[in-house]
Amino acid sequence: MTRKAVVVLSGGLDSTTCMGIARDRGYELYPVTFSYGQRHDREVEQAKKVANYFHARHHRIVDIDFFKQIGGSALTDLSIDVPQAGVGEGIPATYVPARNMIFLSLASAYAEVLGAEAIFIGVSSVDYSGYPDCRPEFIESMNQTVNLATKTGTTDHGLTIEAPLMHLTKSETIKLGTRLGVPYHLTTSCYNGGETACGTCDSCRLRIKGFKEAGLIDPVPYQIAIDWNA
Repeated sequence: MTRKAVVVLSGGLDSTTCMGIARDRGYELYPVTFSYGQRHDREVEQAKKVANYFHARHHRIVDIDFFKQIGGSALTDLSIDVPQAGVGEGIPATYVPARNMIFLSLASAYAEVLGAEAIFIGVSSVDYSGYPDCRPEFIESMNQTVNLATKTGTTDHGLTIEAPLMHLTKSETIKLGTRLGVPYHLTTSCYNGGETACGTCDSCRLRIKGFKEAGLIDPVPYQIAIDWNA
C-alpha cells in the first residue's frame, strides 16, 4: 500500500526541498499551501508550479484570513516594514504569531482524513531568522499533541511530523535538494514578494548565503548584483 505524506508547501526553498525528500522516501505527495494574507503571496503561485512539477495527486490551497485580521507581523501588516539589514537581537518583525502551530494543526486534520502517515514541514533551527516555532522543542511538542488529539494518533497508525531540515545549514539543504532534483528555479523566498527578489531582506540574505556556501548559483533573479564566487 502506498504511503501518503502531507507536505506544508509554501513555494519557498525549504518546503520545496521537503517535497523532494518525501518523494525520495517513497511517499505519495499531498501538498497543502496556506494563503494567509502574506505580502509575499507570490509564493502561493510558485507552490502551484512546484506541486505540478512533482505530479502531486492533490494540492490544497487553504485561505486563512485570520493572520491578516490580527496583524502583528511585517509579512501580514503593510504598516510594518520588512527589515532590510539582517537579523538583530530578539525575534524579528517578520515572525507571524503561532503560524507553524496553526499550519501543523490544519495539516494534521488533512492527514487524518487522507490516512497519511507523515506531515513534512521545512523548518530549521540553523541559518534561520530566530522564530520560536522553528525549534526542535516545538516540533517534538507538536508531534505529541497531534497524536494525543487525533483519532489517527489514538486508535490507528499514528502521525509523525517530519522536519528533515531541522539540523541542516542552508547550504546543506541546497546541496541535498540539488542531489534530489529539487526545482529551485520555481521557488521564491523574498519577503517583499516581487517577481525579482530584493536580495536584501533576511530571507534573501539567508538564501544567497546558502547558495554561495554550496558553491552554486541561485537560478532565481535578484534586483541587486551578486558575485556568486565571493
